[in-house]
Parts: sequence; structure tokens; C-alpha cells
Amino acid sequence: MGKVVMYGTVSVDGFIADENDQVGPLFDWMSSGDVPLGETGEAKVSQASYDYTRPYWDQIGVTIVGRHVFDLTDGWGGKPPGGIDHVVVVSHRPMPKGWNPEAPFHFVDGVKAAMAKAQELAGDRTVEVAAGDVGGQVLAAGLVDEVAMDVAPVVFGSGKRYFGPVDAQHLLEDPDVVIQGNRVLHLRYRVRR
Repeated sequence: MGKVVMYGTVSVDGFIADENDQVGPLFDWMSSGDVPLGETGEAKVSQASYDYTRPYWDQIGVTIVGRHVFDLTDGWGGKPPGGIDHVVVVSHRPMPKGWNPEAPFHFVDGVKAAMAKAQELAGDRTVEVAAGDVGGQVLAAGLVDEVAMDVAPVVFGSGKRYFGPVDAQHLLEDPDVVIQGNRVLHLRYRVRR
């Protein structure tokens, strides 16, 4: 079974979006370099960010997101982002009417069911959990192995929290990845068990 990584780009003060779900300058790092991150060439990052991000993305077999993120992105048009094979959507509602049932998206009720489905689909590859409410729930359930953050140099003051509604203390190890890119600091922590 692959590892479970909670991931997201985050402001210095711990937010993944503002109160209106706007990300503002959080993703400026994805246009601050000259190295294409993917085949489309839309995202261009520094060499340091590419050397960290591309191998990480290539390890991901499944991403778990909440229904809110799915709705905000319109399900990425039925194609998982970043070349990921599958997306598991935590939702109390069924897939949207007219949604292509052949698209590699799986709708499940609850984070434990989502994790079981994601691990089945991912095999030995990484299960990525999107930061925010669902990520916080997965962390609180003790199912996260690592926390990965791309910290952008911006302070939001309020908004959608990286760890969502987590209301208990969780200890992390010292960071085992600290990489400075243009407009970003890539950090990765193992969750202390």
C-alpha cells in the first residue's frame, strides 16, 4: 500500500483560499519560472520547484477531494488534474446529473470509505488528500502519513484553513523536505505516530 500525503498550496498564515474560495496569489509560483511543469506548458516553475513537484506528481495514483472542490472546479471537465489516474470525491450526494459515469471519478460517503476506495485504486502509489476540510478529517482519523505544503509568501488573514476544522493537536516530525523555489517554499513533514 502506498503512503497517504495531505497536500496543498497554503498562505504563510495557513489558508488555502480566502472566504470567497479565491486563491489570489497562492499559485503565482506556478508561473514564476521558465521550466514547464506539465505537457501543456501552462504552468512554468523554477528548476527547484520542478525537481521537487514533478516526481511527486508522478507518484500519485489517486487524489481525494471534497465535493466542494469538485463543484468549484466543475470536476476538471471529467479529466483528473496533473495526469492523476483517479479522483475520489467525498460527498453525501450522488454524482451530478449528466456526469460521465466512465470518467475516473468515484463518489463515496465519508473519509474512511474514501480512503479504502483510494487505496484500492492506488495500489503501491501515493494517495494524495487535498488540504482543507476533507484533508483535516483524514488527518484527524489518523490516516495521513505525511503533510506536504507549498507555502506561498502571502498573508490572507482569514479564509479556508489548510487543516480545515481540526480541533486537536497533531505532532509532525521535523521537515524532511525544505526546498525554496520562486514565490514558494516546498515543505514536507512525516506525521508522528
